[in-house]
Amino acid sequence: MTTAALYECRLRHVRIAPIRHGFTYRTYLWLVDLDDLPRLPAPLRSLARFEARDHLGDPAATLRANLDSFLAGHGIDLRGGRVLMLGHARVLGYVFNPLTLFWCRYADGGAACVVAEVHNTYGGRHRYLLVPGDDGRVVKNFYVSPFFPVDGEYRMRLPEPAERLDITITLHRDGGQPFVARLQGDRRPLTGAALIRLALAHPCVTAAVSARIRLQGSYLFLRGLPVQPRPADDRALTSKAQPDAAAERTAMTISASPAARPAADPQRWPDVAAVPRGRAHIRGALLAAGIHPGGRQLGIRVLLPDGRVLGSADPQAPLLRLHRPQALCRRVIAAGLIGFGESYQAGDWDADDLPALIGAMARRALTPPRSIQLLRRAYRRRPPADEISTMDGARRNIQHHYDLSNDLFALFLDETMTYSSALFDSDDVGRPIAAAALLADAQRRKIDRVLDLARVGQGTRLLEIGTGWGELAIRAARRGAVVHTVTLSAAQHELARNRVAAAGAGDQVTVELCDYRAIQPACEGGYDAIVSVEMIEAVDERHWPAYFATLDQHLAPRGRIALQAITMRHEHLAAVRHSHTWIHKYIFPGGLIPSVEGIDEACRQHTRLRICEARGFGAHYAQTLRLWRERFQVSSAEVAALGFDETFRRTWQLYLSYAEAGFTSGYLDVHHLVLERPRG
Repeated sequence: MTTAALYECRLRHVRIAPIRHGFTYRTYLWLVDLDDLPRLPAPLRSLARFEARDHLGDPAATLRANLDSFLAGHGIDLRGGRVLMLGHARVLGYVFNPLTLFWCRYADGGAACVVAEVHNTYGGRHRYLLVPGDDGRVVKNFYVSPFFPVDGEYRMRLPEPAERLDITITLHRDGGQPFVARLQGDRRPLTGAALIRLALAHPCVTAAVSARIRLQGSYLFLRGLPVQPRPADDRALTSKAQPDAAAERTAMTISASPAARPAADPQRWPDVAAVPRGRAHIRGALLAAGIHPGGRQLGIRVLLPDGRVLGSADPQAPLLRLHRPQALCRRVIAAGLIGFGESYQAGDWDADDLPALIGAMARRALTPPRSIQLLRRAYRRRPPADEISTMDGARRNIQHHYDLSNDLFALFLDETMTYSSALFDSDDVGRPIAAAALLADAQRRKIDRVLDLARVGQGTRLLEIGTGWGELAIRAARRGAVVHTVTLSAAQHELARNRVAAAGAGDQVTVELCDYRAIQPACEGGYDAIVSVEMIEAVDERHWPAYFATLDQHLAPRGRIALQAITMRHEHLAAVRHSHTWIHKYIFPGGLIPSVEGIDEACRQHTRLRICEARGFGAHYAQTLRLWRERFQVSSAEVAALGFDETFRRTWQLYLSYAEAGFTSGYLDVHHLVLERPRG
């Protein structure tokens, strides 16, 4: 028994500016369950067909599979939950869907998201993702009408249809609302008689929709409404046929088909765009990546395009969906784990749960067999000379990451703009939480602990190495401290100064664009306290002596230092200290994650400082990264609007998942360390 229904609808369009114009049309739409599409009697089948080729994704797959792939690219797994689709069916061999809506629910019935798929009359297609809590707001980044440019913001009111259908979409531009569309309708049970009646009342309904759009466009053109040029990026997708991968690259923010991911720009991503030549075997490639393909030792499953599955026999094991085996093989054989990461950037593979997949691989990495250790050594790359953290190198390395865009970081960080591990209430660690306020509170809790460990209070002369965007300096000033904070990021420097001024702390906080090795003390006798939050990871090992000597040099007698540092086990540090990894190449060039023992050794050899307290809280970082990753994924349209392409977004999805998995698996930890000089 099908769950489909029909809605007899009235569509109202109102254009307010620059010319006022409105019209109303009547039509009918289908509401169908993607897992229970209508099965009509043979005489009626020409009146309603639902085909994947009429929507984004792989035309050879199902509608449900394509939508699940799209959602997986945003970190959403419905786990078999229900999806209702509202749109036109193919009628008499023709279909045109200006707007198709998908209401997506998790398996427990909870609302997951709404996907709005828009088609224009030039053959272009685009999907907007709306999740609970975003108030139905999305950035407009798709060319629909020739009379509106590609800017502004849509505000969509999309309640799931019941007996009544009532959808409203408003375009906001330049402080006004130049366009409003409203779709209202009444539910009709699906019967043969009802379908025939509606088909006769609205003959060739989808062809009529397309014709009406062109008719109204001609009318506005004749009234002198200026035409906005279609962006060049949209011109590649003009065919009425299923778009190919090259067309999707330019016409869509997000490709719904993992097998047809947009190709990387060879100028911006030369090593991702270029697939090494030669033939390779999938098992050899997996082995070179550190994944044993024998089955029991793998810990993950690998789904090949032909449907075969390699690896674990456990159906709950994380699944790697391999789209382009030869491309992955060539990349891995050529560059090892760097090539494995580049294959994800390029869309050669995907995962339903990327952090879980990487976590399984990370746990395997803790105790690899000797054969894999030898292969890793063969593929190990040395760090490039220009990434060594000399004063010039450190500036370039910091700019590479932190100067990308303050607006980019604001999309996934919380209101405190804190880009380091939060410290959650113990009840919040390990359980799903999504409220931005909880993350902000956890970041403030972490900052307060750092300040407490450094004993920062009224009158404290505080040096901060690594400003971030200024939240720690502001909170220290509120305690009555006088703060000197330094950063190498020009973008952070500018925004931190603005935030300090807005907080009314300009008289207490000095924000300086300066390398830690060039600090000129702002007070005589040294600083009472020094703090540095996740700064040491940007310092390569050969410069640890200078870093810790700087701390020692600027600390006043009886002063105290509080560090927050990402750490790894000392034996792992010894194994990777001279390696150049995917993270170095694409995310954090020039750095090295230390061990607590390594920090202690550097302090003992080059300073009078000693570690007097160490507190690990790695589970809190896994929680922090999960929230960042989820916020980044639901902001894909906004990330694209800032000028970051699909390859960048996949790069950062992998980076955030990679980091989350590192902490979840125990491969990484994060510590609060207190350093003091021994007394007496």
